[in-house]
Formats: sequence, structure tokens, C-alpha cells
Amino acid sequence: MRGGNRARAWVAGAVTAAVAGAAVLSGGGPGALRVGRAYAAPRAAPRSAARAVVLDTEPPAALVDPFVGTGSGGRWVGRINAFPGASAPFGMVQWSPDTTSRPQGGGYDYADSALTGFSLTHLSGPGCPVAGDVPFLPVAGDVPAAPERATAQFRHDSESARPGYYAVTAGQVRTELSTTVRTGIARFHYPRGRAAHLLVKVDGGATRDSDGLVRAVGDREITGQVTSGGFCGSRNRYTIYFAARFDRPIGAVDQWPGTTAGATLSFDPDADGTVRMKSAVSYVSADGALGNLEAEADSWDLDQVAAREQDRWNRQLASVTVAGGTRDQRSTFYTALYHSLLHPGVFNDADGRYPGFDGQVHRTAPGHTQYADFSGWDIYRCEMPLLAMTVPDRADDMATSLLNDADQGGWLPKWPVANGYTAEMSGDAADPVLADVYAFGDHGFDARSALRLMVHGAEDPPQPPGQGWYIERPWGAEYLTRGYVPSTVPAPAPGAPTGRAPADRAPTDTAPPGPPPPAAIRHSASTTLEYAAADFAVSRLAAELGDGATAQRFRTRSHNWANLFDPATGYIRPRDADGAFPAGPPVDVRDGHEQSGFAEGNAAQYTWMVTQDLPALIAAVGGPGAATARLDTYFTQLNAGPGRPYHWQGNEPGFATPWIYDSTGRPDRTQAVVRSIMDQLYSPTPGGEPGNDDLGAMSSWYVWAALGLYPETAGAPLLALSTPLFPRAVVHRPGRPDLVLTTTGSGRFVSALARDGVPSTRTWIDPARTGRLDFILAAAPDPGWGTDPADAPPVLG
Repeated sequence: MRGGNRARAWVAGAVTAAVAGAAVLSGGGPGALRVGRAYAAPRAAPRSAARAVVLDTEPPAALVDPFVGTGSGGRWVGRINAFPGASAPFGMVQWSPDTTSRPQGGGYDYADSALTGFSLTHLSGPGCPVAGDVPFLPVAGDVPAAPERATAQFRHDSESARPGYYAVTAGQVRTELSTTVRTGIARFHYPRGRAAHLLVKVDGGATRDSDGLVRAVGDREITGQVTSGGFCGSRNRYTIYFAARFDRPIGAVDQWPGTTAGATLSFDPDADGTVRMKSAVSYVSADGALGNLEAEADSWDLDQVAAREQDRWNRQLASVTVAGGTRDQRSTFYTALYHSLLHPGVFNDADGRYPGFDGQVHRTAPGHTQYADFSGWDIYRCEMPLLAMTVPDRADDMATSLLNDADQGGWLPKWPVANGYTAEMSGDAADPVLADVYAFGDHGFDARSALRLMVHGAEDPPQPPGQGWYIERPWGAEYLTRGYVPSTVPAPAPGAPTGRAPADRAPTDTAPPGPPPPAAIRHSASTTLEYAAADFAVSRLAAELGDGATAQRFRTRSHNWANLFDPATGYIRPRDADGAFPAGPPVDVRDGHEQSGFAEGNAAQYTWMVTQDLPALIAAVGGPGAATARLDTYFTQLNAGPGRPYHWQGNEPGFATPWIYDSTGRPDRTQAVVRSIMDQLYSPTPGGEPGNDDLGAMSSWYVWAALGLYPETAGAPLLALSTPLFPRAVVHRPGRPDLVLTTTGSGRFVSALARDGVPSTRTWIDPARTGRLDFILAAAPDPGWGTDPADAPPVLG
């Protein structure tokens, strides 16, 4: 082991001092880092070899900037599509402004200067229009002739936002918003002497599918509904119901003529021009929305509601505490953590009811929650491990929610919206999501039933081929027969497997309403890689549950990536039904083109997405030296987009690639590249993310990177190492000991490490067996740390 003794000498001399210095920070008293509401000023740290750490006295919610991600990040980033409005952690309601260009999901573009309304539902940064349901727009004075198209001018200097609160002055009306999990509260302050109106734009959502309706209930309440859906062109549909209650009588309800559902409400505001409104949504019924209103909207005091919500966010964000660094770094970190905790969202009403994938109303078990809107292709890579570690009870319910979806609809879903399939994106993301929760969480869901459903989705393609557009693995029969998804449509394979249901669960295999969507592009190479990664996740869960036969079968299939490795070019490439690689360049940079074989990327980017078999991949490209050289060239651009053979940080398949150097004997390169991505592509600005937030996936990468950790292989309970950003960080794991990380020295390179007080040169940890990591940093790479082949992350069988 090259340089091992010298590394141990560093640890022996310095870790003791680092631990001693940190002891002041981890003990009781006013300097303690705590979960919850205690944010007392720290006492002075002693002089020692450790870096002096000044604890931040600001609560974490005060460091969050909800405007991060509401702008554009440049040519290949485009709109990040986050939203700035109010939401509870994992809330059902996200009450946020929509601007005139109506960006996808988030509904708000920082470059715009006019609002179309404040709608009740949003998703943070998806790549297709969705949500934006039931906008309300206050209007002072005359009502526009076409109220459904009305807008209100605003300036950013009139805006403010923090977790659980948003405010703006638009069209002369000051609007303030806050939320609970299922409800919202608004305070509209109209100018004195002007008529006070509120436009209810029921049909104003991002994906309204059919005309909605709004009706008055007494003189202070309205209810209504609208059907939306069609996410990314899918056949998915859902109906959302809403209820709104006001603190004063509605003077008039003027229904809009024509086919556009909507109404103008008129009020006589109080003496200072204020009208207050409570709202709620339900996916079950209008009565469900009213029930949610009764259960949660207990106050007309918006300031009180917002304060409670900020306190809730402080407790949630304190699942990870950091100290030191600059304020911008802490703001970027806690904003990223905030985005990671917005989704998936609560889907059941306060009484437990929710609509299932079979169209029937179901009820959650007491004390549990049904969640919806899983951006699976994105979140399985690093967001779900983060949630499983920090909010394991919620992660367990998220896993159970997917199992419920499969019970009702026949298959584990990918990118489900509300209670329906969309079949969006390639791969079989539910498998690694479930395996992640088991690997990093507390095993509080029915893992054996999960395994049976995963096997069903992987091995039971519908017959005849082509039926069941909503299944987990399109072209799954071809994958099972050939070991890859071919780029051309083959003739039916003899002996193709027939469909069968899992032993203890009986999915309905009933297609969702409506005809199937247009035939999807195969993206055959990336689909094969995704299926192989999902197979590895299934094998890991099976091994943990003692099912050796299933574990071996799926582990064997997880090597299928090798069937697409072209030794003549050194890249993963598509193959046709006859087994031939395409003529032409090895890296086809036509993004999304059928012949390129890849979804949102190219061969240069996807070839590295084989984290379950890194030693074999590294050997295939020529060994550690050749792999390092290729990666060095690849990382000369950090966010190149889909059309160049360089890294694209703004797209999830490349998330783990910077950590591959840990397996080539150059952990210093991982440390340098990860920090460069953090410094150059993330910032506390509207354009401060390298791509679509994708329901927190892009943000969760930063959280892990700032901790100096990364869940490199989906389903495997291993974390690859880089360099922590902060002198001290604590990951609070409910039901388990905290994971404490400290750094001593300056620079971005690791020269020594102690794991639980014992010197270590390994570039990975098992978080279940690790409670403390003390890093010693240097300004230059140390060839004696982490460079031996035995130091690299292991390959799990």
C-alpha cells in the first residue's frame, strides 16, 4: 500500500487534535449542534490543530433562498423550473405565483415581469408542463374584459420568500401566502378606495384537460374541480378538487361566459383593504377538500401560520447541520436541502382517503401517508438515499406508496403523476428507489412484497408483445432474450416468457383509461443500461432478504451492459436485432435521436453509467490509467449538454461519474472535479443549478457533494468519498447514531482520514457501520492516500 505508513502518521498526530477540538462543538451547552429550535450562539472554540469552527447562529430556514432555480442557467441548462412560493415539506399544496411564460412545473420565470395568478399545485423543476392547478388572481379596480387572460405587473423588489411564505405586490395588490400540508392561507391587501376582486381561473392550469367548474357555497365559500394531466404527452389524467373560504361575505359571484370555467368574486374589504382566504385541495372530492380545510386551516392569522411553517422547516432542515464555510455556501447547501425535501408530495386527505391507480378510493393505514409524483429516473440516483437516511419514516411510506400503486394498477410505476401512469423516461426506476430505501433506511415497508413486484415487472412482459404501454419495462421480452434492447424492431423471439402475477400480490394488469400514447423512442442503449442498473438493485434487495436464487439471477443480468460495449471504439453503443453496432462515429451526439440509442445524452456520457461493475468497465476501457486519461478529457467541460462528448452535470445519468476516479486510483481527481462542479455550477442565484431541479434530484447531488459523500451505486449501502465542504457537518439519522464529519487543514485534497478514530485510506464507507469521519486536508494531492487498488469501493456480488 503506497504511502500507507505516512498517511497513518498524519492521522496519529492530527486526528487527536481534530477530535479534541470538535468535542467542544458536539457536547452540551450553548455550542451544541441540535435538531429543532435551539440555535444558540456558540461558545469560543479552543486553540488546537483543528480549524476553528464558528457555528452559524442563523436557523437553517433563514439560509434558504426559494428564488434559487427560478431562472435560466444558460444554453444547456435553460429554465431550471423551480418555484418560489409556499409549501410544507412534502406538501400537497404548493401555493406559488405563475408568470406569463409559464415555465414547466414551477410556473415561474425570474425573467418575467407579470403574473397570471397564484395556483395551488407545483412541482420543482420537471422537464414537462404539469400542475399549476386552480390559479387565483386579485384585481383592484375594473375587471378585465377577458379575465381568463388577465395579468398583473410586478417588480422583484416587491417580492420576498422564505420556506412556507411568499409575498409580492402585483397589480397594486399586496399578496401574502403561506401553507400547511394540505391547505393554504392568503392575505390580499387592496388599495383603499378601489374595488376588490378575485379571479378564480379554474381552467388556468398548465395541463388542463377538460373544463372545470366553480360554485358558491353560501356567502363565504366556493368549491370546484378541474381535470388535468397529459404529462410529457402521456395519457395520464387526474381530477383535483378545491375549496376556498373567506373571512368576509362574497359580495358577488360572476361566472364567466363561454366554455372557460372561472368566476370573478367581489368583496367589501375591511377598513385597511384586506381580504383573507383559506384554501384546500383534494384528489378525492370537494367534500375531501372541505375536510382538509377543517382539519388543518385553524387560523386566519397568516403571520402565525407562516411562523409555524417556518418552524416546521427549521426542524426538517436540521436533519443535516453544517458549520463554517461562507454564508453563500451555507445558503446554497440549505437551499439544495430544501428543494430535496419538497417531493414526493402527500396525496391522501386528512381522513386517509386517496384515489388509487385502479380509479377507486382507498384509505391509508392509520399513521401512514400515501405519496405521489415520483420523478423516479432522477431521484433514485441520490435523492432517495438522502431521504432514507434523514427521514426514514417518510421514505418507508414512499416505498409503500409505490407498492400500493402496483397493487392497484398492475405494475410499479415510473414517473407517476397523481394516481396515474405516465411511462415517462427509460428504465425501471422503481426498482432502485425501493432498493435505496431498504439499503439506507430502516426497513419499515414490506420488502418481500416489493421484491415480488420488482421481479414481476422485470420478468413478466405482457403477451402479446406491444400490449401494456404502462408496464415497467417496455421491450422487456427482448431484453430477457437477447441481453439487451435492440435498436431495431426484431421478429418475435421464440420461447418468449409469458405473463404471470407475483405469488402474494395480484396486480390487475388493467390498462389505464384511454388509448396508449404514440410509440415511444426506444433509446435502446440507455434503456439497456437502466435495466441492468435496476437488475443490480433487485439483486441487492434479494440478497438482503436471503433469496439467493433471485439475487444471482438478477446479478447475472446486471452485467448486460457488457453486451453493448464496443471493444473497437471503447464505448457503450446501440446494437440492432442482428447484433451489429451502427456504422459511423462511436459517439453519436444527436440528442434523443433514435439512432443515437440514448435518452438525453450520448455514448461519451452514458458509457460511465455502469457503477455496479466499475472494475470491469475500467478494464474494458484499458485499465485505470486509460480510464483516468479519458475522464480527464471528459471533464474538461463540466456542463456541455447532450451534443458534445463531455460531462453534462445538468443531466442525472452523469451524477456518479466524478466519483469514478475513486476506483482508478486517483481520488484526488474526484476531489478536484466535484469541488469544481460545486463552485462553478451551483450558487445562491436564480440560475444557480446546472439543470432542471427534477423534483429535488439536482439539488440532492449538491447536498451529498458538500458532505464529501455520494451513493455511487443504486441499491448498495456504500458511499464514495470526496472532500467535505464544511469544517463540520452532522447527518442526524433517526433511530441511528449521527454521522459526524470534520475537516482539519486547508485545501480540497484529502491527505488522511480517520473513520471512528481509526486511520483509513479507503475511498468509501458503509454508512451503517460508520459514525464519524475526520478528514485532514491539504492544498496538493497526496499520492499516499486512497490510491491503492484495495482502497477503492468494492463490487458487491
